[in-house]
Amino acid sequence: MTGISKYLAILLGIQNITAQTVNTGVLTIEPNTDFSTFFAFDNKASGDVLHNGNFYAYSDFKNDGLFTYTDLSNGKTLFVGNSQQKIEGLSTSDFQNIEFDNTSAKTPFLLTTEIVINKLASFKNGIVDNSLDTGKVVFNENASHTDTSNLSFVDGRVEKKGAAKFEFPIGDVYYRPSLNDANSNSNNIYTTEYFFETIGNIHPYTSKEESIITIDEVEYWNLTQEQGTDKAVLSLTLDKNTTPAIFFQESDDTELAIVRWDVPTFKWINEKGVTTDLLTGAEYTKLVTTQVSGYSIFTIAIVKKENPEPPSNEIVIYNAVSPNGDGINDTFHIKGIDNFPDNKVEIYNRWGVKVYDAKSYNESDNMFRGYSEGRDTVKKNDGLPDGTYFYILEYQKADKTMRRSGYLYISKEGK
Repeated sequence: MTGISKYLAILLGIQNITAQTVNTGVLTIEPNTDFSTFFAFDNKASGDVLHNGNFYAYSDFKNDGLFTYTDLSNGKTLFVGNSQQKIEGLSTSDFQNIEFDNTSAKTPFLLTTEIVINKLASFKNGIVDNSLDTGKVVFNENASHTDTSNLSFVDGRVEKKGAAKFEFPIGDVYYRPSLNDANSNSNNIYTTEYFFETIGNIHPYTSKEESIITIDEVEYWNLTQEQGTDKAVLSLTLDKNTTPAIFFQESDDTELAIVRWDVPTFKWINEKGVTTDLLTGAEYTKLVTTQVSGYSIFTIAIVKKENPEPPSNEIVIYNAVSPNGDGINDTFHIKGIDNFPDNKVEIYNRWGVKVYDAKSYNESDNMFRGYSEGRDTVKKNDGLPDGTYFYILEYQKADKTMRRSGYLYISKEGK
């Protein structure tokens, strides 16, 4: 189609009323077709919008009716502007792809309704403000996002459905994501929100387990499990824009951990964690990762190291793996582990996703060979890509649980 016929395939009930674009009938936007509204768009309860092409909204957006698409199309809705845009309505709006690009000095996007993203959300410019929790951004199982930064994220609740690993695009003044690996259950639903503020009056920092020394009192994440029973692997980020400087200092006697407010015991509990430095251009610089035992308010803490480091000659860890079949460093070798058969090894990628776990690790037939072989891991039996990973080793020695953690490097080229 060309010209006017390409612009709209079916259009019934569209009107411009006092600087508004109002739909009371059926509006279909065909694939490879553009539809633009420079006035506030109002889809009434009687209105049906089937957006399979490109829908450009340059002003407010309100949906009280049906706003959806067909599965075979690849439509995109673009919110573009330089003054505040309200995204509201009584009905949930379903988007395949969505783009936020607003340069307003005032809050660019004010969200007071639920929007569902099924493919890709692009955060070009502008914070999506849902800080009053009157709306929600929902990412369905295969949905993802790009371009998040301090310039563009969601300030409010974000929900993720499904088992795929996911970085929640959340923040408050700054982009401060959390990352979840929901293991293998596609029925899991999690909601997360970040707060750059203290919560001490409600959850006193003095009420804590003995192992916890100092709690990050200026920021926290609220993670809830809306559906499912899995214990998620959670990663929290550290950022020098928000996280106090003391949490970036290293000590031989302490380490970073994730702590959770436990409602039944009315205190902060140590969920433990492994810290990894990020070498990417992300706004945040560190991750702390652990498998949580419950859901509530989370933040970072400095804790006492749980167990003494074992003697250096008791366990020797060779942290370079080159699984190319040349007989050199083909496995993750832990020398001496055969002397401690009651052990467990876990390996995570840089985003906190568990890629391997094993019990009774040894030096002969139960070893990590660069594949995701463990229970509840991603891409089981697929060769893992080259890169930096981190491991957790726990083993029993007499009546103590000894623990080692650190970096693991996979390179199929070897040295």
